[in-house]
This record gives sequence, C-alpha cells and structure tokens, in this order.
Amino acid sequence: MKVTPENVRDYIQQGLACEHLHVEGDGRHFQAVIVSKAFEGKGMLQQHKLVYQAIGDRMEQIHALSMKTLTPEQWAKQA
Repeated sequence: MKVTPENVRDYIQQGLACEHLHVEGDGRHFQAVIVSKAFEGKGMLQQHKLVYQAIGDRMEQIHALSMKTLTPEQWAKQA
C-alpha cells in the first residue's frame, strides 16, 4: 500500500490533538506543519517524539518525514 499525505495526516490526528495540520509528500518523503497545544513547554526533540508516538508502528511505512512543530502561540505569531 502506498502511503499518501492524507494517510500521514490521519495517523498524526489519531494520536495528537492538532489546531493545524498540513502534510505534503510523494508517497515516500513527507513534510508536515503541525500545531498543537501538546507542544507547549517542550523542546523540539520532545515535540517530534510526540508526533512519532502518534504515528506509532505506521512510521515503518514512511520513508522520511520532516516536520515543523509549533505551539498555537508560535503559529499565531507566524501568521
């Protein structure tokens, strides 16, 4: 089964409450912008770990995932 950006988005949403989530990719390499309150007070490594936990074993289906993780406050400042 080829993994789509929609699949990756669904995987993340199932395990992490997101205020904003955008995923692009070609079936092997994916880029995600993830905004979640769960990231508040955590460093980038901890934030990425939360995303990997949300994806779980399905990460084996994804060749590469680059992500930009932001808190809602950081996202608002960027807008």
